[in-house]
Amino acid sequence: MGVLNVTPDSFSDGGQLISRGAILYDRLLERASQMVADGAAILDIGGESTRPGAAPVSPQEELDRVMGAVQLILPRLDVILSIDTSTPEVMREAAQAGAGLLNDVRAFSRKGAMAAAVGSHLPISLMHMSDEPNRMQEQTDYADVVIDVKAFLEHRVAVCREAGVAKDQMMIDPGFGFGKTVSQNYEMLRRLEEFASLGLPILVGVSRKSMIGAVTGRPSSKRVVPSAVLAVMAAARKASVIRVHDVAETADALAVWRATEGEL
Repeated sequence: MGVLNVTPDSFSDGGQLISRGAILYDRLLERASQMVADGAAILDIGGESTRPGAAPVSPQEELDRVMGAVQLILPRLDVILSIDTSTPEVMREAAQAGAGLLNDVRAFSRKGAMAAAVGSHLPISLMHMSDEPNRMQEQTDYADVVIDVKAFLEHRVAVCREAGVAKDQMMIDPGFGFGKTVSQNYEMLRRLEEFASLGLPILVGVSRKSMIGAVTGRPSSKRVVPSAVLAVMAAARKASVIRVHDVAETADALAVWRATEGEL
């Protein structure tokens, strides 16, 4: 899953595909095309940053950003488009336009989001986040981070099932970096296989995140190699989807790992 943030303030690629409120369409299509050529099966489009401390944007602004990207990419590239949003209006519009997945960091808890997800008939991804982005890093007091996050996801899955979402339409995301300390992030990765007991595909997004910077001391742009290392570690621990900024490097790392596992 390649990351395409049409935002001015995302932690790693903010401002690269949008300037002064306007989408840089040529650059966006070039980036999307390269990701698909490099091996991305899914492109994840986000119109609102959810980095720690991020400020919210209006639903209309998010909608304009996301739909501009969707309408550009869908007719031109053979790829599944995932929509990284918690906003019901964006979910509905993107689904009608042909998106293939709804990816919500708030696990469809925002008012109207569950109804939009059910009405879309699309697969969905449920992520754990301890609080809103501007407060989540203050909420890291878990008795056991894996058990607590797993319990949250199990509850949200049950809510989705009750609302009418089929189990085979869901995947889960532990939410690396979203209301977890550095040590908690690494503990979740170390114990990632425990989430497999929920019987759902696991999405992992660790690409370029601060958990890497805390260990290496490198800025986000210099975290490609350790991101690929973590991607392989996640795949080895039953992750089904790896969300990344650097598709080619990650694809190479996973190909070597699969060959080592006898999957040539």
